[in-house]
Amino acid sequence: MQNMVCVETMMHLTCTNMPVEKIDHALETIKSNGIQNVLALRGDPPHGQDKFVQVDGGFACALDLVDAGADLIVTQLFYMTLKISNLKFVNDCRQIGITCPIVPGIMPINNYKQGFIRMTGFCKTKIPAEITAALDPIKDNEEAVKAYGVHLGTEMCKKILASGIKTLHLYTLNMEKSALAILMNLGLIEESKISRPLPWRPPTNVFRVKEDVRPIFWANRPKSYITRTRGWDQYPSGRWGDSRNPSYGALSDHQFTRPRGRGKKLQEEWAVPLKSVEDISERFMNFCQGKLTSSPWSELDGLQPETKIIDDQLVKINQKGFLTINSQPAVNGEKSDSPTVGWGGPGGYVYQKAYLEFFCTKEKLDQLVEKSKAFPSLTFIAVNKDGESSSNIPANAVNAVTWGVFPGKEIIQPTVVDAASFMVWKDEAFEIWTRGWASLFPEGDSSRELLEKVQKSYYLVSLVDNDYIHGDLFAAFKEI
Repeated sequence: MQNMVCVETMMHLTCTNMPVEKIDHALETIKSNGIQNVLALRGDPPHGQDKFVQVDGGFACALDLVDAGADLIVTQLFYMTLKISNLKFVNDCRQIGITCPIVPGIMPINNYKQGFIRMTGFCKTKIPAEITAALDPIKDNEEAVKAYGVHLGTEMCKKILASGIKTLHLYTLNMEKSALAILMNLGLIEESKISRPLPWRPPTNVFRVKEDVRPIFWANRPKSYITRTRGWDQYPSGRWGDSRNPSYGALSDHQFTRPRGRGKKLQEEWAVPLKSVEDISERFMNFCQGKLTSSPWSELDGLQPETKIIDDQLVKINQKGFLTINSQPAVNGEKSDSPTVGWGGPGGYVYQKAYLEFFCTKEKLDQLVEKSKAFPSLTFIAVNKDGESSSNIPANAVNAVTWGVFPGKEIIQPTVVDAASFMVWKDEAFEIWTRGWASLFPEGDSSRELLEKVQKSYYLVSLVDNDYIHGDLFAAFKEI
């Protein structure tokens, strides 16, 4: 969750009837993995006992006794009448000297029997009569129950926030839409104004908290990048430095394992009969036109907003046989809150060099290299599956292709083109031809054989236009 989904994570630790050595093991394990938050689920004392075991060791996790070091308390789910804001529990805690934050646990009502009745019965939650009366006539209408749950949750949270409590804990039970609707009703989040701290989502793992530079090659495969750099002792901060030390992790099945939904979408969109390289080009063109929402070379959904700025040009070069898998447009001083290319928060300006990554034949590569001689701002690296390469930059070159200028900060350069990392990435990129795409077809299928042939004969090319003010990356592809 912290590395891949990039959200702050809290371990739920059951403390009832749990041997101390098991609790110690759990805490040591999460600490070694960079998790710092624990929600200790107190529950009831074991049968015949009225005391809990106190655990020491640097984690504020014992919520049964606040004196054991808890930083905050999260309440069980509850429902209160909308006419009376019942905050007696908080007042009682304050009167006996409990001063840490008390966070109310709110569970939006998503469905009547499996959600509301089951959970309130299990937790012995008291239900105000007016809530029962409101639910009874609509209990068989799931959409009406959800709508009422959002309304009730919103009104409860309004009263809680008005009382001076500034933090809410929403129990989603893996059904996040109602929780998001409540937060939007409260004005706590606006989907259109959620800004990116970096061009890529930074993990919340404590070991990677200072990481702010990455190679652009894994822009569409962030989970793969995380797994291949998990063993690093330090992560680049401020500048990329020497990317050859430490080394990347080896490729494994993990890099090619897909969630069920994404695998189904790839099967529907990419497992179509392929009789020629033109059929292959058509798949790439359809993706650039937004007709497909998945790509074997991407863990993300569809085109990213900034890619749509250049989608027409991408379609044209894919039509010529340059099969694009990664790109970004040139940007010269756009405001950092731009909905398409912005990142880093308000008040800054962001810059980008135009970047393009694609597969092509040796013949087309030679044509492009010759044409590029008329454009001195273009730099490239090209390599095939066997490692045969050509380039017009030094082998140890590192080129910042994204950077930002912000008030009171040094220049941030979160994305680079690094020649050494490209040679690591190329193994993964070529492997996707077979393990990510050809594997969708049966053994011996002619489409599968065609994809394997392309994998063995094509080159992977990284192309940068270093003139982000007046350059035209796509001019070199004209008349090819």
